[in-house]
Amino acid sequence: MDVKREIRDIVEKSRRDLVDLSHRIHATPEVGFEEECSAEWVASALSDGGLDVEAGVCDLPTAFVARAGSGPLHIGICAEYDALPGIGHACGHNLIAASAVGAGVALARVADDLGITVSVFGTPAEEGGGGKIIMLDGGAFEGVHAAMMVHPAPMDLVEAKPLAVSHFEVRFRGKSAHASAFPQIGINAADAMTVSQVGIGLLRQHMPHHCQIHGIVTHGGDAPNIVPEATEGRWYVRGKSLAQIEEFEPRVRKCFEAGALATGCSLEIEAQSKPYSEFRNDMGIAARYRENAIALGRKFPDLSKAGNFETGSTDMANVSLAIPAIHPMMGIESLPAVNHQAEFAAHCAKPVADAALVDAALAMAWTTVDLASDASERARLIAGTRLD
Repeated sequence: MDVKREIRDIVEKSRRDLVDLSHRIHATPEVGFEEECSAEWVASALSDGGLDVEAGVCDLPTAFVARAGSGPLHIGICAEYDALPGIGHACGHNLIAASAVGAGVALARVADDLGITVSVFGTPAEEGGGGKIIMLDGGAFEGVHAAMMVHPAPMDLVEAKPLAVSHFEVRFRGKSAHASAFPQIGINAADAMTVSQVGIGLLRQHMPHHCQIHGIVTHGGDAPNIVPEATEGRWYVRGKSLAQIEEFEPRVRKCFEAGALATGCSLEIEAQSKPYSEFRNDMGIAARYRENAIALGRKFPDLSKAGNFETGSTDMANVSLAIPAIHPMMGIESLPAVNHQAEFAAHCAKPVADAALVDAALAMAWTTVDLASDASERARLIAGTRLD
């Protein structure tokens, strides 16, 4: 039997289980590093599918590696399953997890025939925690020649162009006082945050192209009649590359320093994770993925009409700098709803999304077949050569 046809039969037979897994994760949203149920469900599905699972890798309780085969070409598939605070799976990580299981289980059945090793990486805390970076630094991806995952979006796209991003927490400390009777002895930490935000607002005029600043105040005080002694916030600085962030972020930090200086507060800035890098697409793998996705009936829009998808960020980008990788988008026909909206979360459990996760699983598995079967591609990847 043709290997791709065999893979399709395997995935189609597991369609109901894959959809059920996606819906269970969707109905049980867990934020980064707390994905206990989701990680267990994904790992169990892979174990039931014949992969050997090592849980808790790199000292991360909700991370795992599931492996099958022993061939010289080692392909990695990344699963994500963390949700967003408040709006659940509004980035569709339930679909990423289920599609990774579908591809991993199918490839495990044919790994020896293809001469490959396949690893499915359960990667926690993509939404700001940098789970893949921790796993990368911890050696989880050592020996892997190529990595891939597919992310839901309003439409299908082959090339990921996420921005680099730095995540950090800001804390001001002042001194409380009665806001009416003794305001003069207070040191207002909320004022420090306000001054900082005004500075950031003025800085936006002078930001380089591709740079972005996002922030929220997570604690602004306790009561109107108490001068706020402590305020906290979370902030992101994005840029075209790590180099651009390194150049621009000090100007953002100076806005917070200005808030502290103006009010007399103390200031702490703490990184939430290592910065996420720019993404480096391997165009050889991407071309194979595109061919297989089209063969499955996926349609890729004219990028000039696709809107601005050179946005967002992912810790998969750091993996892409270390090994050849792709991060295509699978369309779930959600427009006008887009990622990180509650409406998009609702679309991630609809029939069109269920069909997309199956297509994503097949496209990744078929792409792996092509990479393993093409002697030049196999040799290129084993040699560690990129095709940019």
